[in-house]
Amino acid sequence: MYYIGVDLGTSAVKLLLINEDGDILNIVSEEYPIYFPKPNWSEQEPGDWWRATVSGIKKLTADADKSLIAGIGVAAQMHGLVVLDENDEVIRRAILWNDGRTQEEVDFLNDTVGRDKLSEYTANIAFAGFTAPKILWMKEHEPELFARIRRIMLPKDYINYRLTGRHSCDYSDASGMLLLDVKNRRWSEEMLNICGVRTEQLPELYESYEAVGTLKEAVAEELGLNPGVNVAAGAGDNAAAAVGTGTVGDGKCNISLGTSGTIFIPSAGFKVDNNNALHAFAHADGKYHLMGCMLSAASCNKWWQDDILGTENYDDEAARIEDGMLGKNQVRFLPYLMGERSPINDTDARGAFIGMTMNTGRADMLQAVFEGVSFAIRDSFEVARSLGLDITRSTVCGGGARSALWKKILAAVLGIPLDIVKTEQGPGFGGAILAMVACGEYGSVEEACGRLVQVVDSVEPDPELTALYEKQYRKFRLIYPALKDIFKELNKE
Repeated sequence: MYYIGVDLGTSAVKLLLINEDGDILNIVSEEYPIYFPKPNWSEQEPGDWWRATVSGIKKLTADADKSLIAGIGVAAQMHGLVVLDENDEVIRRAILWNDGRTQEEVDFLNDTVGRDKLSEYTANIAFAGFTAPKILWMKEHEPELFARIRRIMLPKDYINYRLTGRHSCDYSDASGMLLLDVKNRRWSEEMLNICGVRTEQLPELYESYEAVGTLKEAVAEELGLNPGVNVAAGAGDNAAAAVGTGTVGDGKCNISLGTSGTIFIPSAGFKVDNNNALHAFAHADGKYHLMGCMLSAASCNKWWQDDILGTENYDDEAARIEDGMLGKNQVRFLPYLMGERSPINDTDARGAFIGMTMNTGRADMLQAVFEGVSFAIRDSFEVARSLGLDITRSTVCGGGARSALWKKILAAVLGIPLDIVKTEQGPGFGGAILAMVACGEYGSVEEACGRLVQVVDSVEPDPELTALYEKQYRKFRLIYPALKDIFKELNKE
């Protein structure tokens, strides 16, 4: 049998077709626009996601035996607010995960409602990217539109709704809404009351590997698929990427160098750090995980090379950085181009280079970008260590992980080996695995990962380089505290 994995990203939807042995038969990508109507705002049209997904599935399966397709699993960007009216029409553009307009709402939740209460209700505190602050923003600034809301959903759930007609959400994605009682896997009545949301407006909750329904007849006809194709509940992109890299069960870790950067640590039991610097979410395997998320990771590299240097030849730029330069850079980079979440939770934070001299060249600047993102990931890594978690190695995925140099730097900064799995399509592959479990191909997510995910290479940390980066990291840690108040003052209107 065949299975479709869908990765609904921020810039494009990536789809893959696999067989029951995990072999990838085809990969397709369809792009769509992103809108920045005001500084620090980030929006997309849900209709664009749907059109790209339909087009992608048609191309993906054009040469396949469609009768063998048994299931679809969708992974997607988390936290985005999608709202529909009583006619199932989208009310406004989706407000995305990296949108920073909700600082007032975040302050209200964290300071007025209180961090302790939020942690009690949801296991997390408010971050600008989360869904609940967006709901409060819409309630305050768009009351007429807010009054029309009949259904509230996340990006993945919009695709599943269009596929099946079922209003559903999985626990991993719901964890990032700040509306879920994560520990007890149910909607938080307290948070619904605070946000002015009714239970009937929210989706039915499922485990990621459960089937929520089958294709609507009209959709099946349009796609040329059997109406009996199962659609799994799916997962948020980070949980799905963890599944796609085999990061299930205690003692595992996955680092994603995608548009955003994450460190993902699964746990059989529920855990939360005292300061809520890491997100405490449900995992797609039916258990839990801790996650640190930085808003700009590989996107920092893309910004530097595309927009500043004006080049598309990333490899040639990286080749300018010689081995002898590593660990000795005098230029440091704060990677807060969209503000920052874990662990500083500061929408006012901005990107910054510091330490340039007349001897600084373009190689030093690019190296600083690689190092700055790696140091910021280590910030969350250190929070996990403070909880007594012993992380001895990690898988790594995402577009940034294609850079051998970046992986070498990251391994040295963290001081642990980084494993590379056979399949690079982490979220999409994870979505397909969830579809396989939903269809009964495997009895559990852990069983499926054990059979299908293969480590094909590892990057060992260079001890001498690790020692150099230990000193560099300590210096990096001085920069943000020194600039924090300046960022806040600069962002005043």
